[in-house]
Amino acid sequence: AMYIGIAGNIGSGKTTLTRMLAEHYGWTPKFESVTFNPYLEDYYSDIPRWSYNLETYFLAQRFKDVLEISRSNDVIVQDRTLAEGVHIFVANNFAMGNLSERDYRTYMDLYEVMASMVREPDLLIYLKSSVPHLVAQIQKRGRDYEQTMSLDYLKGLNERYDNWISTCRGRVLTIEADGLDFQNRPEDFSCITDRIDAELFGLFPSEGPAENDR
Repeated sequence: AMYIGIAGNIGSGKTTLTRMLAEHYGWTPKFESVTFNPYLEDYYSDIPRWSYNLETYFLAQRFKDVLEISRSNDVIVQDRTLAEGVHIFVANNFAMGNLSERDYRTYMDLYEVMASMVREPDLLIYLKSSVPHLVAQIQKRGRDYEQTMSLDYLKGLNERYDNWISTCRGRVLTIEADGLDFQNRPEDFSCITDRIDAELFGLFPSEGPAENDR
């Protein structure tokens, strides 16, 4: 069984691409858990007080997802991985002062233990987008709670994505998403699937001479 992760900033098109790839290849999609988070209301009324609780709840939900993936025999394509949630959003909350140092350390201890027990994606597909592209997408989909996000916030997240991707240990396929409209232009979607095909099913250098070379 293979495990593919889709990574990218808010508005980069992760969820759409996950759905389209699942349909195209017959893979099983795994979307972010939309279960009601019991801390959400408190969190928005007092972010520093409730950040640790909210993030730990999210971590527990994500861990359940990744355990399920580890036990599955299907090819799974996942919208936002466990590591992404932690290294981008939790790290950002800590940097913004919403998590205390001791809470952040406790959280990271918990995360490291969980991460050691589950498999990493066989391939991580990173949708890399500029801030103007993200803003256009966010405005287009018109979710009320997203409209108040600042450009600085998105820019900060983008920098974290670039740093995280550059230090990822596994296989990463970076797709420059700015010029692509893969949802509406089949040729743009084909560009992506061609690169995935090459990455997953292409010719790999074999050990020693190939059979037909002898």
